[in-house]
Amino acid sequence: MTDLSTRAPAPTVAERRLPLANLRRGRLLAVALLAALALVPGLLGEVTRGLMVDAFVQVSVFVAATLLLFYGAEKLFGFDLGEAMGRSKALQVPIAALLGATPGCGGAVVVVAAYASGKVSFGAVVATLTATMGDAAFLLIATRPDAALALLPLQFSVGILTGWLIDRFVTVDYRPTGGACEIAPRIGRPRARDWAYLALVIPGLVVGAAQIGQVEIAAFGPLPVEWIALAGVATGLLIWAFSPVNAMTNPADRPVTRMAEETSFISVWVIAAYLAYDYLAQFAGLDLKALFAAIAPVLPLVGAAIGFIPGCGPQVLVATLYVNGAIPFAALAANAISNDGDALFPAIALAPRAAIMATVFSTIPALIVAYGLFFFAPGFLN
Repeated sequence: MTDLSTRAPAPTVAERRLPLANLRRGRLLAVALLAALALVPGLLGEVTRGLMVDAFVQVSVFVAATLLLFYGAEKLFGFDLGEAMGRSKALQVPIAALLGATPGCGGAVVVVAAYASGKVSFGAVVATLTATMGDAAFLLIATRPDAALALLPLQFSVGILTGWLIDRFVTVDYRPTGGACEIAPRIGRPRARDWAYLALVIPGLVVGAAQIGQVEIAAFGPLPVEWIALAGVATGLLIWAFSPVNAMTNPADRPVTRMAEETSFISVWVIAAYLAYDYLAQFAGLDLKALFAAIAPVLPLVGAAIGFIPGCGPQVLVATLYVNGAIPFAALAANAISNDGDALFPAIALAPRAAIMATVFSTIPALIVAYGLFFFAPGFLN
C-alpha cells in the first residue's frame, strides 16, 4: 500500500511544456458544447450564461473557499488523521463520521485509506460513507442552508450508529491482501491557472456572500459580476479539460492547486445539473414537480438507488432537483445517506470489497430514515 503522504516526483519539464498531452477529448468536447450553448444568440444563450453565472457565484466560489480552508489547515498543521484514528479506538467511528459529514469527499478518502492500511475498523468506513454527501453538500449549503443544517447532522448521527452496529455484528475483514495504488497523480508546484482561478474566486465570493446576505452589490463598488463569473467558469472549464486527475487530488499537492482542480471538477457537474433542469423546464415544457409527484412513494427508493452510482455528478443532480422543489426532502435524505460521492473511486481502488459492502450497508439506514421522513414528516423542509 502506497502511503498517501508520500511525495511523488514533480512533473518533468517536458510534461509542463506540453499541456496538450493532458487534454482529454471527451472533456474538450464537453467544454466546446458548453461554450457553444453560452454563445448562441437569443434566449438559449442568455439562459445558459445566466445559469453559468449562478453556478459560479452560488456554488463554485463557496466550494473553493471551503476546500482552500480545509486543505490549507491540513497542510499548515500536518496532522495525520489516519494515525490519530488508529490510536483512538473508542472514537474511531465518531471521527470517521465527522470526516464523512465534512462537505466534499476528502475526509471520507482519509478514512478509506486508513482502513486499507489497517489503522481503523470496517465500521469506520461504513460510518464515513454513510455520513458523506460528497460534493452535493456544497450545493445544498449554498442554496438551501436550512436543509443542510438538518441533513448533515442527521447523516452524522446515522453514520455513527451504523458504524457502531457494523463493528458489533460484522466480523469479516474486507481489507485487500496486498498491492499498491495511487489515488491521483501529483501535479507539483502551483500553476498560473491555479492563481488565476483564485483571483476570480475572491470577487465571486464577495458577490455570493452579498446575495446570501441580501446586500445590494452596488455597496461593494462597480463589480462586473457577469464578466467575473463567466471568466471564472471559463478558467475552471479549461483547468478541468487539461486536468491529469479524475476527481480527487494528490494530498502532496499545494492547497491552491487542489482547490482549483477539485472546484473545477465539481463546477462542471453543477453547471450540467443547472442546465439540465432549466432546459427541461423552459424549453421542453416538462413540469418536473408534477411528474415526480405522480411517483412520490418510490422517490426515496429511487434516491437511494442513484446513491449506488459512483461519483458526485448524479448526486449533484438529485440535490438540484430538491433545491428546485421537484423532489421531497425524504428522497434527498435517501440519496445523501446512500451515496458515497467521489470517495467511492479511491475506495474501490484501495479496498474494493470494503467499498462494495459499505455501499450496501449504507443503503439500509438510507431507506429506513427516508421512509420514516416520508410517512411521518411528509412536509418536512419541502
